[in-house]
Amino acid sequence: MIDSFKSKSARFPAFALALAIGAFACAGTAQAQSTVDEGRKLAFDRSKGNCLTCHVIKGGDLPGTIGPELVDIKSKYPKREDLVAILHDETLRNPLTVMPPFGRNRILTEKEINAVVDFLQTL
Repeated sequence: MIDSFKSKSARFPAFALALAIGAFACAGTAQAQSTVDEGRKLAFDRSKGNCLTCHVIKGGDLPGTIGPELVDIKSKYPKREDLVAILHDETLRNPLTVMPPFGRNRILTEKEINAVVDFLQTL
C-alpha cells in the first residue's frame, strides 16, 4: 500500500508539469494568433499600414496593383528579418522603390511591423 502511494505521489509533479506546459503552449498559440489578427488589421487599415493601396491581398477590399500580389510570402522570404527590413525601409535594398519606409518614417512601430510580418507569413 505504501508503494502504491509513493507511485501515485511521484506521478503528480510530472502531471502538474505537463499541465503547465500545455497551458503555456495554448497561451503562446493564442498570442501568436492575436498578433496575426493585429497584423491583418494594420495591413488593411487605410490610415496605418495601408498595404491594400498597392498590393492585392486575399481578403482585402479594393486592392491596388502597383506592388506585387502578396501570396506565398513565407517561401519567397523565408528569413523573417528580410520582411522586417522591407517594411522598415525598403529604400535601403531598392532606392527606386515607391514603398514607404514604414519604420524609418515612424508610420508603424517596431511592434506593429512585427505584427504585419506575422500576418504576411500566413499568406
